[in-house]
Amino acid sequence: MPVYTMKETKPAPSTSKGVVFWLRENLFPDIKNSLLTLTGFYFLYLAIPPLLTWMIFDATWSGTQEEIVNEGARWIFIIEKFDQFIYGFYPESLHWRPNLVLLITVLFLGSFKFVGNIKVKIVAILTYPFICFVLISGGWFGLETVGTEKWGGLMLTLVVAAVGIIASFPIGIVLALGRQSDMPIVKTLCIGFIEFIRGVPLITILFMASVVLPLFFSDGIDFDKLLRALIGITLFQAAYIAEVVRGGLQAIPKGQYEAAKSLGLGYWQGMIFIILPQALKISIPNLVGSFISLFKDTTLVLIIGLFDILAMVTLTNSDTLWLGYEIEGYVFVTFIYWVICFSMSQYSKSIERKFNTEH
Repeated sequence: MPVYTMKETKPAPSTSKGVVFWLRENLFPDIKNSLLTLTGFYFLYLAIPPLLTWMIFDATWSGTQEEIVNEGARWIFIIEKFDQFIYGFYPESLHWRPNLVLLITVLFLGSFKFVGNIKVKIVAILTYPFICFVLISGGWFGLETVGTEKWGGLMLTLVVAAVGIIASFPIGIVLALGRQSDMPIVKTLCIGFIEFIRGVPLITILFMASVVLPLFFSDGIDFDKLLRALIGITLFQAAYIAEVVRGGLQAIPKGQYEAAKSLGLGYWQGMIFIILPQALKISIPNLVGSFISLFKDTTLVLIIGLFDILAMVTLTNSDTLWLGYEIEGYVFVTFIYWVICFSMSQYSKSIERKFNTEH
């Protein structure tokens, strides 16, 4: 009988792998791209060395204000005012409470990525807001009450962004479904709300929430300033979420709607179990883009007297002992915003890969 042997495969040539191959394929594939690459390297050469010198090599990291002699960044200002940047005027002895909320938030997000049990996710969604509110504000289970006028810094920024994102998401879905409804009154109301909100800037909504909203309530009812801002931001964001979700709904083929009906499912059953999961999966990139925009727009709460992390830079720089340090403060805030927004973007990509059914 003939004996068959496997043909020995030869290793790939060295010219089709390695660093040199990657550089040739990505940075120097032709003359035009090579010139663009060299131009980019030249600009990086002009920008990076002075930036590193200012930020690291000539920077001041410790000591007192009088001991600063270098011309680099004076990070001692950030170290000195760090608690105010992060917690605002929150009592120092109670900083463990927002720190615990941050840990719970990480576990909450991890439950959606790594836990597949739907019951666990539902319990997490229902209990997460209540636990976070009790820990930060206090007044329950023997915890000391901390008024919202003491909230500030990065903590306030995260609270405003988280509430705006979580609360606006279901409202936006309902508005999107209402805009596509066959009931004329519901459709007209949803369209009117969405178009009105999208036609005015967020700063106007915040002013209305702060000044006009209390006029609709009887005397003696005093809405907290932060609560007014949260209502305004939630309604504003819901209008944009509605349009993003509506785009996802329009991308679903009509055959999916017909398949839901053929299975004997009602309108809400078909939407919840068949249509919405597909529409939301398609809309993930745009949804996260809206959430990132909302996170950056939280800086506007300064106009109604709330001090987020960016406002704290201006406030701390007014200290007569620390004048002229706003550049370091703004660089620090820029880095914080970039880290959080980049993390949100990467988290959304991991969710996209998890729910990708095309491969």
